[in-house]
Amino acid sequence: QVQLVESGGGLVQPGGSLRLSCVASGFVFDNFAMTWYRQTPGKERELVAAITTAGGSTNYADSVKGRFTISRDNAKNTVYLQMNSLKPEDTAVYYCNAFGMGRYDYWGQGTQVTVSS
Repeated sequence: QVQLVESGGGLVQPGGSLRLSCVASGFVFDNFAMTWYRQTPGKERELVAAITTAGGSTNYADSVKGRFTISRDNAKNTVYLQMNSLKPEDTAVYYCNAFGMGRYDYWGQGTQVTVSS
């Protein structure tokens, strides 16, 4: 059974930091590119950060460049999103996505991040 389980979300003040984790199971994690998306009510889901299978290449939304860092540990089947200098506009539900072999597309259940004073 394929599972992606996100954790690490919560309430943080502006300027603070959070680290999201996504633990994968049920598929060969090493063969999948991993992406973090986020979504707010009434808006489309947007790509936040992506990382290739071996972690050699990353990609970020312009809005988070220099503040967020995506990484992965293939030995632990886990992808991370380190979020620093958080802003109220970063408030969203954050989703973990795995895409591999041209057609397999898996999603986690999401974790809420709220940036507010």
